[in-house]
Amino acid sequence: MTQSRVHIREITEADVRTVAEIRVRGWRWAYEGIVPQPYLDAMDPEEEADRRREFLSQSQGRVQNLLAVVDGEPVGWASFGPYRGEPDDAGDGELYALYVLPEHVGTGVGRALTSATVLRTAERGRDRLLVWVLADNARARRFYAAAGFAPDGAEASDDYDGVTLREVRYVRRVP
Repeated sequence: MTQSRVHIREITEADVRTVAEIRVRGWRWAYEGIVPQPYLDAMDPEEEADRRREFLSQSQGRVQNLLAVVDGEPVGWASFGPYRGEPDDAGDGELYALYVLPEHVGTGVGRALTSATVLRTAERGRDRLLVWVLADNARARRFYAAAGFAPDGAEASDDYDGVTLREVRYVRRVP
């Protein structure tokens, strides 16, 4: 598919339901065969919208959420801010989430969201941008490597329906 120009903007309250759909569809597509299927099947866009609404109201500008729009349609979303557990003025930023609708993967939407995230992270005076990636998600690992991120050796794990999945941390210097 040839990609039209990607427009990146901040999300608004009116976008929350759409962002929830992007996140749920993104999870189900990206993590199929990695995260247990019952966990993915149980994801509910309405519950996700409620969580997104709460996060948006509580972030008070600390967390930024960007929406990628193509031909007037929202097709991707990124959320980022200070590295979790560090003060707002710390030198590290974190890309908490980046999801693109499956039919727009490989069209430049993810690259546009990543570029906007890196730029806005730099504008906030941060030196590095970090992101946690499921170790078994080869597609995401290739994407972040192509975007200038590299694993830094940090690892963590998360439990999904009784299955422990390993995460690796990637880091990129911010110009």
